[in-house]
Parts: sequence; C-alpha cells; structure tokens
Amino acid sequence: MRISDILRVKGNQVVTVRPGADVTELLAVLAEHKIGAVIVSADGSKVDGIVSERDVVRALAVRGAAVLSEPVANIHTAQVHSVAPDAPLEEVERLMTERRFRHVPVVEGGRLTGVVSIGDVVKNRIDELETERSSLEGYITGERI
Repeated sequence: MRISDILRVKGNQVVTVRPGADVTELLAVLAEHKIGAVIVSADGSKVDGIVSERDVVRALAVRGAAVLSEPVANIHTAQVHSVAPDAPLEEVERLMTERRFRHVPVVEGGRLTGVVSIGDVVKNRIDELETERSSLEGYITGERI
C-alpha cells in the first residue's frame, strides 16, 4: 500500500497557517478543524514548517501566556520530514515510529499534496485486519466472499 492510497480514501485537504499568524490564531484553526497539527506555509503549497498542540504547550511552559501573541514561526518545527505520494505505507509507519512524528506532510514536486496522521495509519491497519479477519472467517465456515 502507498500513501496515495490513504489520501484517496481520506482526501487531500490540507489545513495551513501562515508563519506570521499569531499562536492564538493557530489555536483557533486547530479547534475549528478538530486537528492536532497544521502545516506552516506562507503560500499554502510550500511547506515552511509544521506546528502542533505539543509545540504550543511546550512554548507556554517556557514563556508563559505571552506566547499566545507571538508568531507561529517562533514555535514551529522548521525541519520537516515529508514523504512522496508513492511512498510505501511501511516506510511512513517506520518514520513516524522512529522519529516520534504524529503528522507527516505529503509533498510532490515541491508542492504540498496532503498530510498523513498516525490516526490515518492506524485506521488503515484496522481496516486491513478487519478484512483479513472476515476472509479467514469465511474460509473457516466455507462461505464465499
């Protein structure tokens, strides 16, 4: 399975925030879309960084409430690992596990085409296991699927 297969099911809508947006705006975007991270992008198609709820919590712990009026660029992760749409799912699972990432941007030709979360990966795995279980049950009971 490839990342493009997950995006085909999930969709390729990507929520972004400008690097100059303040952290309060970021929190509103996270809440509005019920997500845990957004891509930081000045133009909506190039990945300038990624920022998550965890980044906000860490910044609040160090700098206090004043961080809420700071630009997102002050707290985002600038060195982002991305994957291509044709990347094997196993490669992304390994990347997420080893690097402890929960969100990975999908980039093709320098352009942002999607985001895959650990939730997307887990959902896909559960779907695969359900299909396998159903097939095995059918085999055992002699049913044709």
